[in-house]
Amino acid sequence: MNSENDRNQQQAIGRYRPNLCLYHANAKGTGSAVKMNLHPAHDNTDGCIMLTIANQLTVGNRLAPQPTFATFDWENAICVKLDFGDLAQLLQVMRGECESISDGKGLYHRTHKAATSVRFCHRLEPVPGYLLEVCRKPIGGEGEECRACFVFSLAEALGVCEAVTGVLGVVAFGIPMLMPHDTTAYRNAMRAQRGVESSPDAGRSEVLRAS
Repeated sequence: MNSENDRNQQQAIGRYRPNLCLYHANAKGTGSAVKMNLHPAHDNTDGCIMLTIANQLTVGNRLAPQPTFATFDWENAICVKLDFGDLAQLLQVMRGECESISDGKGLYHRTHKAATSVRFCHRLEPVPGYLLEVCRKPIGGEGEECRACFVFSLAEALGVCEAVTGVLGVVAFGIPMLMPHDTTAYRNAMRAQRGVESSPDAGRSEVLRAS
């Protein structure tokens, strides 16, 4: 029983929360919210951050006897996949290396159903911050164009910049294995390429060094 509890505790320690949500509601009902969901790289699948942006749906009243909170139109939200290259360009803007992505042209993603443009820029007026604009246009004339924007405050942009910087390695290479693993097959393959004969104990020494 104790060993099972220990295993469960170790698994709990290794868990992480791959979501970040920011909400900007206002009294006019013109606010928006953004969610960022981390997908680590694994096997032959590249990692990414799925960014979802939704316009404000209701205003809410937090001062009423029975307070209600603002809601957002997640059902009609726009979701876009940001890969390693996309995230690197976002970081360049937040670090002050440039004022916008591709001199204001932004990112362009296209599927068989829709074309999505993502613009991200530093702005000073009316309030200093970073403006994210996402627009999705259906291909073939079916459906309506969707558009949403979100303004990151300077503090929020700093936090997002640090967070994305911290997970960029996970997007590129996945979550590192916490336990030593046998590299015998890889080492033998490399030796074979170099014309070096491998020995049965070659991989064992690598495992011992890893541990």
